[in-house]
Amino acid sequence: MEIGIDSFAAILPDPATGRLPSPTDRMADLLDEVEVADRVGLDVFGIGEHHRAEFLDSAPAVILAAAAARTSQIRLTSAVTVLSAADPVRVFQEFATLDLISKGRAELVVGRGSFGEAYPLFGLDTRDYDALFAEKLDLFRKLGETSHLVWKGRFRPALEGHGVYPRPHQPRLPLWIGVGGTPESFARAGALGIPLMVAIIGGTFERFRPLVDLYRETGTRAGHGPDKLKVGVHAMGFVGETNAAAKDAFFPGWAHLTAKVGRERGWSPPTRQQFEAMASPEGAFLIGDPTTVAAKMRHASDALGGVSRITFQMSTASLDTAAMKRSIELLGTDVAPIIRAAQATT
Repeated sequence: MEIGIDSFAAILPDPATGRLPSPTDRMADLLDEVEVADRVGLDVFGIGEHHRAEFLDSAPAVILAAAAARTSQIRLTSAVTVLSAADPVRVFQEFATLDLISKGRAELVVGRGSFGEAYPLFGLDTRDYDALFAEKLDLFRKLGETSHLVWKGRFRPALEGHGVYPRPHQPRLPLWIGVGGTPESFARAGALGIPLMVAIIGGTFERFRPLVDLYRETGTRAGHGPDKLKVGVHAMGFVGETNAAAKDAFFPGWAHLTAKVGRERGWSPPTRQQFEAMASPEGAFLIGDPTTVAAKMRHASDALGGVSRITFQMSTASLDTAAMKRSIELLGTDVAPIIRAAQATT
């Protein structure tokens, strides 16, 4: 199982003063976090894509390129690229360039996005939400096959053998499809034989087992082997010296962002009781001391029939930069060895 971090480059107000940190300082802290993850031997670091005031990740390839120059081993991925609202040619060029800078460490997780701001921002109609993704995913995959593609679609000007450069360092850019809870998205990823990254940001891991089974069954029927039908999990997670310390570091930022999004979507305000339930042994938050987190990771894998990668969404704890970096250290030095030792004996 690969272990990593996903960040949305969240910029959160101090709960006591309401003041926001400097975006310049927050970005510097984020790049420090990637360096720590690389140093302690984590497998992957992902940067999301949002077009909102509370996040600084509208240009993830730029952040990842900066991270590539400061790291040597860790794989660098989007988490996710909102491919529906982007030009696949430009995305391919950006990540091929990242792959050259990083000497073959670039990956992408692509999806439709959980927020809708990108669509009007780039002149797109949200009524085409799914059709945009299907067409652009098809184009992106074909760009990996040839540098001179002849292609015609509905949403982008045709390609008539135009050269698309540079080409990546790797023979093919590794690609995952990021999904939430839509059965059609799981089935599509399975039919195409593309690895699946499941965003589980609440509830329980068991709730997603039927959807993961659908992915695997659809993929098997389409003739894809287990090597192509990999499953990853993106989950809220944080490691502390103790269970209480981990929860106390994570809760304030989580509550702030959840309340803000909830007001936009008509949700009830989040409570500490809800948070504690999701951080409990049955919940889907990977929060606690190293032993607790390792046990929950193994539970998540068992609940979903085996997973290839788990990435921790830690951004909401970024109010405390020292705690963030310590959490990443603990994930690499304490949690990862437990997981790897367990795998070595199975």
